[in-house]
Amino acid sequence: MDSMPGLSYIFSKEGNLVAWGSRKAWDMLEYSDEEMNNKLVIEFIDDADKEKVMTAFQKVFIKGETQVEHLAVSKSGKRIPLLASARLVKIEDEEFLIGLSVDISELVNARDKIEEHLKEISRLNELLKAENIYLKDQLMMSGVEHEMVGESDALKYILYKIQQVAPTDATVLIQGETGTGKELVARAIHNESKRKNKPFVKVNCASIPENLIESELFGHEKGAFTGAIEKRIGRFELADGGTIFLDEIGELPINVQSKLLHVLQQGEFERIGSSKTIRADVRVIAATNKVLQEEIEKGNFRNDLYYRLNVFPISVVPLREKKEDIPLLIEHYIQIYSDKFNKPIKSIPKNMIKSFVEYHWPGNIRELENMVERAIITSQNGNLNFELLTKPETIVPEELPLETMEKNHILKVLEKTYWRISGKGGAASLLKINPDTLRSKMRKLGIKRNTTD
Repeated sequence: MDSMPGLSYIFSKEGNLVAWGSRKAWDMLEYSDEEMNNKLVIEFIDDADKEKVMTAFQKVFIKGETQVEHLAVSKSGKRIPLLASARLVKIEDEEFLIGLSVDISELVNARDKIEEHLKEISRLNELLKAENIYLKDQLMMSGVEHEMVGESDALKYILYKIQQVAPTDATVLIQGETGTGKELVARAIHNESKRKNKPFVKVNCASIPENLIESELFGHEKGAFTGAIEKRIGRFELADGGTIFLDEIGELPINVQSKLLHVLQQGEFERIGSSKTIRADVRVIAATNKVLQEEIEKGNFRNDLYYRLNVFPISVVPLREKKEDIPLLIEHYIQIYSDKFNKPIKSIPKNMIKSFVEYHWPGNIRELENMVERAIITSQNGNLNFELLTKPETIVPEELPLETMEKNHILKVLEKTYWRISGKGGAASLLKINPDTLRSKMRKLGIKRNTTD
């Protein structure tokens, strides 16, 4: 027994230690020979493994042999992982258990490291899967990506602000009307930052149902709620090391705003259905076409979240305030869409440029882009067809009665939507009122569509 590696021992059928090998090997348990004599097998075992070891002990006297991995406990409480092998022997017709236990600390440590690596590989695989799904979604949603075009002082000032904030990790709040290019500003900040080689993840807070936005941002575990058939990695986890762009932040539900505030303050969050804290190094850029101070007064937006987001504000001015950029934008979009549709354009009519410069552009750059795209689609023989373009807006004098101004505004929106009242892109949606309310106002103001139109 002294020549055996590890701990060698003989136990009686009652579980008493009756013989043991080299003192040197047994020193790891820190007991003297006197203390070890007749000590019960169960006294050497960690509480969590006692039942398992006693089952294996009894198995020896039934089947003749066993093997079990367990934690042994030294006199001072030190826990040592052992692999025990035992056989049944008969000495003078009395049954005993003779066994050998080997210290497998190095093996257990190596195995734990392998398990950690496997978990990390699994996490990275999940992240890669989520990233692929996100990129496919973005590819399907994205059109032609454009750089910022123009020479106005307003655009130059925005570029200057981008150069100031891009090298930092400061949170940015971009404010401006719909269609002014807030996402382009966010992408420019990311591309000029040290995070440019990491993900740029966009979330449109207005396009995701309220009951799904938390899962979209922070992820969920399988079975966390009805319909959660598999684990999902959220956009914050996906953006780790990079930038997350929260578009239409003013539409974020109030209950989710507190969780976003926690992420901004602590840099950590939990998936829905999990108590495990996840840390993510993410730069947040938010954008809104709403006046958030007004939303705070209405109780729709948290005051503390606003101040967390408004570290470095950037205001994007509407197109009507930088008309000198319009000719350059027209040329830019004509080049893009003529190449895309393989329809070379010979020249740009001067009256078209003039009408574009005079137009009020309620939809800003996005509206201009759509108009140019439509003109190229309908063009023939290299000549731009801009018959479908909306005529320049007629500015309503401020001295007109309120009712007349309201009627003119509703008419303008109805003409823009081709008299479609309800549905996405309808007049009620643009006016942000209920379709039935709009119909009631139309009857009250005597607004009727000319059937000859």
